[in-house]
Amino acid sequence: MASEAAQKIDKAILWEGGRSPFSLTYGKTMMWFFLVSDALTFGGLLIALGFARYKYAGTWPIGEQTFQSLPFLGDGYPLYYVAIMTFILIISSVTMVMAVEAGHRNNKRQVIKWLLLTVVGGLFFLSSQAWEWYHFIHGTEAGKELSNGYIVHGANMMVNEYGPQVYANFFFFITGFHGFHVFSGVVINFIVLIMVSKGMMEKRKHYEMVEKAGLYWHFVDLVWVFVFTFFYLV
Repeated sequence: MASEAAQKIDKAILWEGGRSPFSLTYGKTMMWFFLVSDALTFGGLLIALGFARYKYAGTWPIGEQTFQSLPFLGDGYPLYYVAIMTFILIISSVTMVMAVEAGHRNNKRQVIKWLLLTVVGGLFFLSSQAWEWYHFIHGTEAGKELSNGYIVHGANMMVNEYGPQVYANFFFFITGFHGFHVFSGVVINFIVLIMVSKGMMEKRKHYEMVEKAGLYWHFVDLVWVFVFTFFYLV
């Protein structure tokens, strides 16, 4: 009975070696390897952030009090702008899903539309993060008075108005490292957008490049959820 059932299976779908049993191409496999290694890097940074917060538990800044400004509106909006940034980045992940889905249907026009929206969402996030950095560096009007009587406004790699110096160091490094990933993702998506516009995917008869760019973009979005949670909320 078992042999008869095996004979009924199309040999085209049986794995006989020489290729991935999961139908993964070399490019997708290498992208997954890269994402796993990058996830370990971000994981190490967030774990180090957790240890630092535990060490300075009594003086660690509160996210709602540190990030409470909106452009052109001033203070009094705790984490509102960071929440908007997060929402836009998540939406850009949705538009990337739509671009990949359109690629599966070989719909060039739809791929271009959704990829363009993804790039716009990434640019909005980057510009918003630049404004957050400016606000963090500029500081509050009151500032913080040091033991020598000098008043510090904002933060840099040497002084920090908001709390322990390590807080500012982690902020610049973790958010900057993630911002670099977002910037890289925007550049990659833009290059893929140009390739699609020129019909290169149609010549290759597949849109796998869009899928690989999508994997990277989803990873960037997922990492930000963890950064947002552990740095701003917890």
